Amino acid sequence: MSSNANQEGNFKILPQDVKILNSVPGVTDMLRFENINYQRTLRYVKARRDLKKLQIDLLKMQRWVVETGYRLAVVFEGRDLAGKGGCIRWFVEHLNPRSYRSVALPKPSDVENGQWYFQRYIKQLPNPGEIVFFDRSWYNRAVVEPVNGFCTKDQYKLFMKQVPEFELMLNQDGIHMIKIWVSIDKKEQAKRLDALKDNPLDSWKLSGLDKKAISLWKDYSRYKKKMLQTTNLPFSPWIILNANYAPEARVEVIKHVLSQVPYPKDKAANNLLKPKKNHIYPFMD
Repeated sequence: MSSNANQEGNFKILPQDVKILNSVPGVTDMLRFENINYQRTLRYVKARRDLKKLQIDLLKMQRWVVETGYRLAVVFEGRDLAGKGGCIRWFVEHLNPRSYRSVALPKPSDVENGQWYFQRYIKQLPNPGEIVFFDRSWYNRAVVEPVNGFCTKDQYKLFMKQVPEFELMLNQDGIHMIKIWVSIDKKEQAKRLDALKDNPLDSWKLSGLDKKAISLWKDYSRYKKKMLQTTNLPFSPWIILNANYAPEARVEVIKHVLSQVPYPKDKAANNLLKPKKNHIYPFMD
């Protein structure tokens, strides 16, 4: 095995890395791609190794949620192709499907367009003893809709006025909400867009909005900043997830969610659930 194939920067393979690359997960990951990239494979295999430990605690957390009637909503927002769905898939891989839901609503129907904007999302909120993962949420109206002209200026202004009050009511009623902005840079978004175009098996992930995302980068940035500033609330703050490196980002966001839920944790879990600050951090205006 050559140690200089497809390296990035000053990356070097250490002796302990060779064992990982020669393992079944390592070889399997390298063979998934046309071009072998040792650094990518090492990151992926190490992340999956950490994930296995975290998934044990995810099951502990879920059992506690069911037993106590806790209601947990985990909201994922971010640019197109940021990896919101991928994060959720790692969360739910081994969870009991009876007590979690993953919600990714399509565009509203004609009837829903005539309703109070929050109405169709209220129906998706967690029941007692349930976890709900939102792959986009009511925050569509804060960024996606105004950028793409899917709502009027008045509708946008009304939403931005009402959303803090809406989330305060959820908090007061006992719904625990974790809000995550999944962040990628422009170069990474373009890279992922090109990869989807070249992969017919993942073509379903590519929408018309995804194709326009690069050209609308500045508009998305402007509305994103306004959303985070206005809705970073004491009872439902935003956390920023640096997702340029997807496997590591998924591990770190699982750590964060586990750390925010008060299920009983042993000493080993508390040590494990310390997110790396370069991957996940509170929004600061």
